[in-house]
Amino acid sequence: MIAVSGSASGIGAAVRARLEASGLRVLGIDRRDAEIIADLGDTGGRAAAVAAARERCGDRLDGLVACAGLGPQVPVRELVVSVNYFGAVALLDGLRPSLVAAHGAAVAVSSNSSTLPNAESPLVDACLDDDEATARDLAATLPSPSVYAGSKLALARWVRRQAPSTAWAGAGARLNAVAPGPVQTPMLQEGLDDPLLGPAIRGFPIPTGGFGTPQQVAAAITFLLGPEAAFCCGTVLFVDGGTDALIRSDRY
Repeated sequence: MIAVSGSASGIGAAVRARLEASGLRVLGIDRRDAEIIADLGDTGGRAAAVAAARERCGDRLDGLVACAGLGPQVPVRELVVSVNYFGAVALLDGLRPSLVAAHGAAVAVSSNSSTLPNAESPLVDACLDDDEATARDLAATLPSPSVYAGSKLALARWVRRQAPSTAWAGAGARLNAVAPGPVQTPMLQEGLDDPLLGPAIRGFPIPTGGFGTPQQVAAAITFLLGPEAAFCCGTVLFVDGGTDALIRSDRY
């Protein structure tokens, strides 16, 4: 069984469809149209999601995709950091024992915006210090693109720090991340419809031309979940049409 948060739409739905097409059983976690209905924006919802997932999988989980997230167009910036970072980490950390029991794999969904200059801020440190109250306070003072990018940067760094640890790789569970660029999802469309964010999104350089599809990102995620990626540990796989390579050619 593989649990997928954000399974009702966008990349999460594409991951679900791809896994189910290969014969795998998927446990969806979302605010609607899922086996587990939960809001990852608060501690109660996260705890309920973890408890329900552990019960349904019998404490043995073959895979986990932490895909649920909110875009920079969401007006409540505090909620963006709560869902994107703290919600994802709560699932990854809470379901880690079940992954360890099955020698499973987990994939977190970050973003290529995590490498942009506006991603670096004290918000990232507050996230990594597990200080949600401070992170939310900081989010309220920052521009929405910085909050989104910062939350995704913190998540990628959390993955990099945790993946090689004795709690993950040392215990037999793999942890990696993907960093998509702009992908044709309802969340992206909301950003494109925003009068301020829309032009910036459309102006983002994509060397391969055009936005990506949820299916393209889902293919990368399912690869990282599978046995062919057994030697991948702490990898942040960019699925962004070459944007990161263009902007940061000498950093990898």
